[in-house]
Amino acid sequence: MPLEPSRTIAELKELRELTGDEDGAQRVAWTDTWETARGWLRGKLAGLPLEEEIDEAGNQWWTLRGGSERAVLIGGHIDSVPNGGWLDGALNVMAGVEVVRRIAEAGDPAVTVRLVNWADEEGARFGRSLFGSSAAAGSMDDQDELRGRRDAEGRALPEVLAERGVELDRALEARRQLEGAAAYLELHIEQGPVLESMGLPLGVVLGTFGVERHQVTFTGQAAHSGSTPMDKRRDALAGAARLELEIRVIAARVGRGAVCTMGGVVTKPGIVTSVVETADCLLDQRHLDAVQLAEMLDNAKAASRRFAQEEDLEVDWERIWNIEPILFDEGLVELADESIREVAGRSHRLPSGPLHDAAEVSRAGVPTVMLFVQSLRGLSHTKLEDTKEGHLGLAVQALDRLAEKTIARVAG
Repeated sequence: MPLEPSRTIAELKELRELTGDEDGAQRVAWTDTWETARGWLRGKLAGLPLEEEIDEAGNQWWTLRGGSERAVLIGGHIDSVPNGGWLDGALNVMAGVEVVRRIAEAGDPAVTVRLVNWADEEGARFGRSLFGSSAAAGSMDDQDELRGRRDAEGRALPEVLAERGVELDRALEARRQLEGAAAYLELHIEQGPVLESMGLPLGVVLGTFGVERHQVTFTGQAAHSGSTPMDKRRDALAGAARLELEIRVIAARVGRGAVCTMGGVVTKPGIVTSVVETADCLLDQRHLDAVQLAEMLDNAKAASRRFAQEEDLEVDWERIWNIEPILFDEGLVELADESIREVAGRSHRLPSGPLHDAAEVSRAGVPTVMLFVQSLRGLSHTKLEDTKEGHLGLAVQALDRLAEKTIARVAG
C-alpha cells in the first residue's frame, strides 16, 4: 500500500465532522466525545496486523511486531481544548496512522513499530496537561494533588477517570510501555508564526521550552475609593500592573525566544468602590536555556520586590508548576532535517514554546524528535486554526521518510 497523504487529510475532515461543531473541536479528554473519537480511531486501524492495548493511564497503543523488540514509537494526542482547532493533536495521530499503514502493508519491519494516542495532553478539563505521557515517562509526581482536582461541574478527577477504566493510583504502571523504546517521533502544527513568516512549510523542533509558572500575590489595603487620596493608597493592582509591563522588558533583555506572560489577574474585593487589597497574578515564563530561564525568574522576583516596596505592598511567590528545557536527540534532529529537505527542499530548526507529549518521552530518556508544519496566521486552540492542505501532505511524507530512516538507524 503506497503512502496516501490525501487520505490523512480526508480522515481529519471526517473527524472534524464527527466530533466538532460550529465553534470548533470538542474532543476534551475524558468526555463522551473524546471516547467517540478513540473508537473512530480504532476503526481506522482495523484489519491491520496490529495489537491494540489501553494502558493504566488511558493511553491507546497499537503495536506492529518487527524483527526486533526494540521499538520506534510514533505518537500524538486526539484530545482537544474546548472550541479547538481541527489539527492540533489529531494531525499527529492521523499522520502516524497513515505511516503505520504503509509500513504494515510493506511486510514485517526490521524493528517493532508502535503508534500511541496519548491521553489528555491538553489538560483542558482538570488543568493537568500531559497526563498520559507523564505517567508513561514516570514523571507524574503530583498524584496526591491530582486527587483533589475537580472540573467545572465539581466532579473529582479520580471519579471521572474511573468511568473510563483508569485508576489514578495505577497510572504510573504505564511506565512499562517505554521499555524497549529506541526512538519517539511526533508531528505537530507549529501553533506559531515563524515558518509562515519564512515561507517554509516544515521545520525541525530542537526541543521544548522550559517553563516556570507561578502565582504572584500582591497585598495592600482595601480602602474606600472615594475618600482615600491617591498618595495614601496601598493599591495591590499597581504592583501587578507594573510587573506585567516589566516582564516584557525582561524577556526582551534575555532574548533568544524568551517569552513571559501574565495570563490572569484576580483582584479583591473586586468592586469599583474599593482600592484593591489583593491581586493574584498567574505568571508564565519560558526559555530553551535553563540558565537564562532561571535568570528571567530571578529578575521578575527582584522587580516584584522593588515594586512592592515602592507601592507599600507585600508580595508573595508560589510555584504552581515547572519543567526544565528539553533538547531533542541530535541524531534524530539531523534525520528529521534530511527528511524535510527531501520532500520540501528547505528546512529550518526552531524551538517549541508550547509543551508536547514529546517532552515527557524525552525526559524518560527515549531519543526523541518533532516535526513542525506551518500554521496559517500562527493560530491554534481556535476554530480558525488551519494549515494549507499541500503543506499537510508534505508533513505526512516527511514523517514517513523520518520513520524509515529511524527504523534503519535503530535496526543498525
